[in-house]
Amino acid sequence: MRIAIGGFQHETNTFAPSRATYERFVQGGGWPPVSIGDEIFERFQNQNIPISGFMKEMGSGHTLIPTAWAAASPSAQVTDDAFERIAGAICDGIRKANADMIYLDLHGAMVTDSHADGEGELLRRVRAIVGPKVPVAVSLDLHSNTTPAMFANSELLVAYRTYPHIDMAETGARAAFYLKQRIGGMAAPKVAWRVLPYLIPITAQCTDLFPGNDIYTLVGQLESNDVPSASFTPGFPAADFDGCAPVVWAYGVNDAAAADAASKLERRVLAAEGEWDARVLSAVEAVREAQLIASTARKPVVIADTQDNPGAGGDSDTMGMVRALLECRAERAATGLIVDGAAAKAAHEVGVGKTLNFALGGKSRIPGDSPLELPWTVEALHEGNFAATGPFYRGMKMRLGPSACLRYQGVRIVVATYKTQLADQAMYRYVGIEPSEQAILVNKSSVHFRADFTPIAEKILVAKAPGPMAADPADLPWEHLRRGIRLHPFGQSFA
Repeated sequence: MRIAIGGFQHETNTFAPSRATYERFVQGGGWPPVSIGDEIFERFQNQNIPISGFMKEMGSGHTLIPTAWAAASPSAQVTDDAFERIAGAICDGIRKANADMIYLDLHGAMVTDSHADGEGELLRRVRAIVGPKVPVAVSLDLHSNTTPAMFANSELLVAYRTYPHIDMAETGARAAFYLKQRIGGMAAPKVAWRVLPYLIPITAQCTDLFPGNDIYTLVGQLESNDVPSASFTPGFPAADFDGCAPVVWAYGVNDAAAADAASKLERRVLAAEGEWDARVLSAVEAVREAQLIASTARKPVVIADTQDNPGAGGDSDTMGMVRALLECRAERAATGLIVDGAAAKAAHEVGVGKTLNFALGGKSRIPGDSPLELPWTVEALHEGNFAATGPFYRGMKMRLGPSACLRYQGVRIVVATYKTQLADQAMYRYVGIEPSEQAILVNKSSVHFRADFTPIAEKILVAKAPGPMAADPADLPWEHLRRGIRLHPFGQSFA
């Protein structure tokens, strides 16, 4: 079989301060750069990326035809230029491939300047090229805002089941296994989906915790010979369009099997509405609680700076948590990433051991935030190229640009030029900070950091400092949501 493959990954926070230009995809933001044709084969071997898992599962028995693959750190809308260039490369590749099947590695929560449902538009174009009968299999992020257009223009949608996303490659492999079943003679299944009536804060969506772990156990249990695939996407609650919502779905050998599985999953998620625990502290409250715990602990207390998570659209440069650490006179504290290319460049110019007077961070002009000017000591410098070692970024080559470790009093800061969320211990170590030896670690991440930091953490806290990714979706200035959806579990409805 000839199988065309490609990918387009972007999680769009329509409330974020900066858009995803084509250059953002070239840089990658912790992901591989834009890859065309055979570059996909060269760059995606044995990585925790869906297309990597897909290629490994398909093996050598079929002809894989690479089109294009691109990803960028979450941000505001993808520019029309970036979307058209990347979607165009994928579609051109598919048009030339004369493929029997299609596999695409997508996110599911992409909004562009012109298309609120970016994946729905891309899949519409793909379906128009290949016609109604060619199987189109798609892997999706757990945070997909999964839409009717995505169902209408694909044969299979299959989503991650872990947050932190340690099963990205595994999900690509599930898509490949499905296509192998189709090759083996399985008929195209029927699909049933259900849109849920409330938004779920991302800090509550962690699948290491209840009820996420329980719901995803049910997702796996529902699959059988009659139900080849089931999925649940809690959604990305920062995309202001009418398709922003949690969704459950199932594929069945007939309409009844699909509907029965989807309804069982729907009932469980509806019953979980009051079970999503998202305890969030103020910045100072979090630091003070961390100091109290650290006073008798042998392992660091880890604080998630969730509202400036670059994995959810933040620019990773707000200084609220740094201010809280200094206000509380924290010792043996480290935080990152603060993305400030000018500061990193200035640190390289003055050199290790010197003092740098610089207004650090705050460039994204988030309300309630501003740069912090202090005499920073430059403790280490690095060019920003290193290998990630943890289970989330497994196999990734990080390209963070000129970087530095800056210190003021008892607080060390990892400063980088390019943004990605701090979800790997190597992102401290590359500038000389050993995370396990700190009393307090403040990570600009919401949940992904847990995959690598839970084993070394005494306790994990979630803090609320200025940033564009509201810990509570009800705090966002929504305009275009579906009428009637609740903005928080058991919260007010959008009118």
